[in-house]
Parts: sequence; C-alpha cells; structure tokens
Amino acid sequence: MIDDQFFCPSCGEDTDHVLIKFGQESLVRCEECGLVHSVQKERERLIRLKVIVNKDDRSQPYFINIPAREVLRVGDELLVDDGSRDVVMTEITSLEADRRVESAQAEAVKAVWAREIDEVPLKLSVYRNGQTTSFKITVPGDEVIEIGEVREIEHFVFKVVKIKLRGEGFADFAKAKDILRVWGREI
Repeated sequence: MIDDQFFCPSCGEDTDHVLIKFGQESLVRCEECGLVHSVQKERERLIRLKVIVNKDDRSQPYFINIPAREVLRVGDELLVDDGSRDVVMTEITSLEADRRVESAQAEAVKAVWAREIDEVPLKLSVYRNGQTTSFKITVPGDEVIEIGEVREIEHFVFKVVKIKLRGEGFADFAKAKDILRVWGREI
C-alpha cells in the first residue's frame, strides 16, 4: 500500500513509500530502492481564527482553531464550531488579510467573513391577478428549487417560473443557499 511520497536518503529524492508501521515516527519502505527508514510525522500547528458569521442580516463573531497552513478561499464552505455555540456550516464571503483577498493560508488571515448556509432566507415574489406579493421564508440551504415545480406558501399555491442566483445570472434549478430570489405565478 503506497502511503505517500517521502524523501529517501538512499535515492536522494522524494519517492513513493509503503507504510510499514504508523506512529509519531512511522516506518516506511522506499518503492524505488527498498530502503526501510523512519519518517517523523509533521505536527500541524493550529491557530485561532476569527470568523464573523452573517445570518438574517445579523453578524456573530466566532473563534475557531484551524490548521495554520490550510488554504481558505472565497466561496468555500467552512464548518464553524467554537465549542460555545451551535455548530454552523458557512460559505466564506470575504477574507481579510493585510487587504481583502480571494484566497490565503489561514495563518495570514485576520478575519473570515461568512454567511450561514444550514438554514437560509429565501425571498419569493408571487404574481397573482396583476399584483406581486413578496415573502421571505427560511429553508434548508441544500433544498433544491426548480423551475416548474409547484409550491405553497401561506394561502398561495404557485409554480416557480424564474430563479435568480446570488452570483449572477439565472438558473433552471439551484440549491437555496445559492439563490437570491425566486419568482412564481399563482395557479
């Protein structure tokens, strides 16, 4: 079983190795020359990172421990668990280092701005007899909304006719966490 590439003292380069014994100091065998030698597992340094989570236009700061070398990117999902509040799944919306950046290693980030995506607000506009009524409901972030499907809200039964995405453009279907607004026509 090939575990990973390690530096082989005999070959003088990184080669594929078979894991013989796992531990803080693992025993491995080079697949190229057959040399058995030990390798030390590199310890991951954790940092405390501030994550500001937005939910329903309210921001709440959290502090999480994360590997210092982990690369964070705008648009990535990040599980936020600071041990004192509920665990929340978020989407990174902005990274603050010395300036705003699209991606960076965690150790270079001063603050992460994110929005909760477990439960998301969904804006709906339903057209009925020449009049449009707006609603804002909360739905699971992974719930899929599709053009043509029939839904009910309060006393309105409507068919989804248009979906506007958070990024840009429109779609025939999308997860609620990616939707800015849904339009429907009463049936």
